[in-house]
Amino acid sequence: MTILTLPCKRLTLAILSPGQAALESDFYQRNRAHLEPWSPVRSDDYYSPQRIRSRLAQQAMAFDEGYAVHFAVLDRDDGQMIGACNFSGIIRGAFQSCYLGYHIDQSREGHGLMHEAVEAGIRYMFETMNLHRIMANYIPGNERSARLLERLGFEREGYAKAYLNIAGRWQDHVLTALISTVWEDPDRQWSRRLD
Repeated sequence: MTILTLPCKRLTLAILSPGQAALESDFYQRNRAHLEPWSPVRSDDYYSPQRIRSRLAQQAMAFDEGYAVHFAVLDRDDGQMIGACNFSGIIRGAFQSCYLGYHIDQSREGHGLMHEAVEAGIRYMFETMNLHRIMANYIPGNERSARLLERLGFEREGYAKAYLNIAGRWQDHVLTALISTVWEDPDRQWSRRLD
């Protein structure tokens, strides 16, 4: 049973339960070679249903505790997983921020589906989770990511050398962020309720 779903025009964003591990495993098995240049080096069994079941349980706990929101991107017609849109490293307090990561099925690139998914995820994170900032970083030369983030309103904030170990080597990243226009201070919300 899915933990949370957000319907979109052509997609559904869903937080999968551990019982849906086969759905996610199928996506990663189909797209392993496509995603390797943009991912850390993974063991051969990393995308097995057993390992994914364990990660989905951890992700459900992180969602319940407010640390992360891992959305599977599902085709609305057939329910097949065609991508992922993840908001991780949620920090509250004075920061009220998280990191965005995403990827899409190789066969679905170029149709605006990732834009639709990430836009819906951002809306959820700003309006429901009440975050103030979402940060997204990409490898220089990843023009698809650069264009997607620019269209979504992310602004370049910096450049980090040897930032993440991707595809077996430390790679530079362009740092971007998007600031919420709807954020409300929870302390002010609470004081208004008392008035």
